[in-house]
Amino acid sequence: MRPSSKVLEILEQLIAFKTVSRDSNLELIHWVRGYLADYGIASRLTYDSSGLKANLFATVGEGKKPGIILSGHTDVVPVDGQQWDSDPFRARISDARLYARGAADMKGYIATALASVPAFLQSGGDSAIHLALSYDEEIGCIGVRGLIQDLQETGLQPAGCIVGEPTSMRPIIAHKGTHRFRCCVRGREAHSSYTTQGVNSIEYAARIVVYIRDLAERLAREEKRDDAYTVPYSTLQTGLIRGGIATNIVPKDCEFQFEARTLPDMDAAALYQEIQAYAAGLLPEMRKVDPLAAIHFEWLASAPGLQMQEDDDIVLLASSLAGNLPNGAVSYGTEAGLFQQAGIPTVICGPGNIEQAHTPNEYVELEQLAQCELFMQRLQARN
Repeated sequence: MRPSSKVLEILEQLIAFKTVSRDSNLELIHWVRGYLADYGIASRLTYDSSGLKANLFATVGEGKKPGIILSGHTDVVPVDGQQWDSDPFRARISDARLYARGAADMKGYIATALASVPAFLQSGGDSAIHLALSYDEEIGCIGVRGLIQDLQETGLQPAGCIVGEPTSMRPIIAHKGTHRFRCCVRGREAHSSYTTQGVNSIEYAARIVVYIRDLAERLAREEKRDDAYTVPYSTLQTGLIRGGIATNIVPKDCEFQFEARTLPDMDAAALYQEIQAYAAGLLPEMRKVDPLAAIHFEWLASAPGLQMQEDDDIVLLASSLAGNLPNGAVSYGTEAGLFQQAGIPTVICGPGNIEQAHTPNEYVELEQLAQCELFMQRLQARN
């Protein structure tokens, strides 16, 4: 099976837009808006505070009752430091695979949805199809919040949402919540030969990091497991750390970022508060040397988990369209939980395998794109 030339043509164009999360996505958004305008379809844009990024929402079948949202994020992760065999922002087809950054995660799904617009317009059904494209999913599902708020303010209540993250075209009905945090430790500088006169921010940060690790191990031992997930318990891990300016200076500042991936029943706020309480217990020791020593925490981003049931209407619809039974839960996060939180029944189903996402030589199999195109054709026939 191979996708149509239209799908490949649009996907090649989308990939050429370097929409890494740190950069603007407006070139892609304006291209999509122009593409839809050629079919007489208006687009609503919601911008970030800088005006350099935007979400797009469009209704195919204006005047019909609200229908299904086809949702995808436009941003991709960086390629810095990765070894690619070809230009990551130029689609390359080899061995029945299309290689490029975003091929699987998740421009393949977006391209297939856009290629299906003419067919959606010809649908004789009474329900519209909605297209939702967001920014900054990769750094905390940030952009889609403004899109959802805009929908709520306009009073639009779609029948459901299909988020096209790569699932090998198997409907996914649950995923973990994702929560990201920053901790900044302020100590006191001193010459390294007089360590007792300083407050070593790196060492105190390290104690907090070790506590986070111990808490993660406790969750692995004690939390009630859900074997629907590959990792059947909530997890914590530290992903970034920086501090100090020279080995012979007691470091004044250290900052690190950590995250929690939580099962639906786990309270992320409780984990956060426990870590803060441990850090607060370090302050008296630090302030014996310097009264200005401090530890500050910041909750950077949070995206709720998804929890649907196999007999929910949107899940049954996605299963019928994909020709696959629901495939349980995944440990990674998506925007689906935010749609569900807003009262929109949501399922995840898209072309490609999550194992290829974020990797050098990311790819999507052409057969997966063809299956997604068939999915869209079935949706058009049922709509």
